[in-house]
Amino acid sequence: MTASHIDYTIRFAVDPAAAARMDTDALRANFHIGDLFRQGRISLTYSHYDRMIVGGAVPVDKPLALETIRPTGTARFLERRELIAVNIGGPGRIKMNGESFRLEPRDMAYAGMGEEVTFSSEDPAVPAKFYLLSAPAHQALPRRHIRIGDAKRLDLGSAATSNERSIFQFIHPEGVKTCQLVVGMTQLAPGSVWNTMPCHVHDRRMEAYLYFDLDDSARVLHLMGEPSETRHIVMAREEAVLSPPWSIHSGCGTANYAFIWAMAGDNVDYTDVEMVAMETLR
Repeated sequence: MTASHIDYTIRFAVDPAAAARMDTDALRANFHIGDLFRQGRISLTYSHYDRMIVGGAVPVDKPLALETIRPTGTARFLERRELIAVNIGGPGRIKMNGESFRLEPRDMAYAGMGEEVTFSSEDPAVPAKFYLLSAPAHQALPRRHIRIGDAKRLDLGSAATSNERSIFQFIHPEGVKTCQLVVGMTQLAPGSVWNTMPCHVHDRRMEAYLYFDLDDSARVLHLMGEPSETRHIVMAREEAVLSPPWSIHSGCGTANYAFIWAMAGDNVDYTDVEMVAMETLR
């Protein structure tokens, strides 16, 4: 039985031929994830792409425990899984098997297989917003707290191409070890709106994007689909989108923004991608 403070939905995998025939409503129903951050609740989406779970937790006046849901088929949520939580709200805490870590905005915590996890906010008036990412694990790895200042930073792009941005790699081969989760954040500079273009695909890993740091009236056009037959989904602030392994994943906003990207699959090699030439996009 799922805890009363947890809601979940299930998304099944979609092949590229089926996705090419979808209208706007069908695309959103299969790939778009909204309503992630509801006060006093944990909202989860269980995806059949590499069994990734994407979710949000917003503790207010009391802690929220991450308890199991039926799709995992386990007595405890992290019995056979690992978890990464990124805080995009006010200061909060994550407790893992009794050890508590304070997460400032844009800090991240890693919980390995077997951990019991609880989320809390320091100020109910400005609650923490924990963006949750979980995938199956094969071994228990040490819990970690990664501050935004500890992430590996790469500055890329330029104002001339409207894609000046800073990439923060929370998880990378030389740093914190995970079983399969790879997570990072990209912050676009003022005046820049494009991300991940030229685009790529990686058939061995799915990916999920969370767009945030946007005004209520701003939007990002997220591009998806096979390179030869692209589609788009209009994204608002604090909404996520699933990217199948066969799909490109790129976006262009009406203003600069930030997004958290997360992958799960066969390896944790950032360079294991197939680049898509601009002239082949359709």
